[in-house]
Amino acid sequence: MEGFNQLLEEKGIGLSPFQVKQFDTYFETLIEWNDKMNLTAITNKKAVYLKHFYDSITPSFFYDFYKISSLCDVGAGAGFPSIPLKIIFPNLKVTIVDSLKKRIGFLNALVNQLGIEGVSLYHDRAETFGRRAGMRESFDMVTARAVARLNILSEYCLPLIKIDGVFIAMKGAYDKAEHAEAYNAIAVLGGELKQSISFSLPEEESKRHLIVIEKNKATPKKYPRKPGIPAKQPL
Repeated sequence: MEGFNQLLEEKGIGLSPFQVKQFDTYFETLIEWNDKMNLTAITNKKAVYLKHFYDSITPSFFYDFYKISSLCDVGAGAGFPSIPLKIIFPNLKVTIVDSLKKRIGFLNALVNQLGIEGVSLYHDRAETFGRRAGMRESFDMVTARAVARLNILSEYCLPLIKIDGVFIAMKGAYDKAEHAEAYNAIAVLGGELKQSISFSLPEEESKRHLIVIEKNKATPKKYPRKPGIPAKQPL
């Protein structure tokens, strides 16, 4: 997809022939598996490249990914944003957690098809994964794309981040009310809201928001709470 390559080049990212092939394989595998299970409503090739692949890479336009070595993607679904980021930054160690076993099955097949190493897949809920030994407060960065409102999402993600690490929440719709209601949760969980970046995807101009939260102190041990509680009783 020449348009995709050109858009990335405008951001200083040049794809090797191998990376171009990886994205092509990603698209083919996604469409093949989408016939068996619901992974995405977007199936047009140009739209997948723009709304999934390009969109997933956008955090790297604003944050230096060469500064981090480990990333955890919470609720990755069909692998967004972590797998496109892994293709662009192959040295990145990626951990993906998703609550649906079928999606983990797809991601396992995808990783094998792409020929990438350094990706660990976990079938688990974020609330229990955040309490696992070796996982809690162990990642340089945590990402989540369109998973939940920010106050809920913060309880899923901040317990996984090292002190001085960063959480990037990727959203389409995002307003002042959601921004305001998240302040308390972020502070309680050891984070500080540093930046909210708004932009539009090229060509089709749909709005996107990146909310950048830095972890400045340890998350209290009682968080995350039991599965279901953060969504039912948000901080």
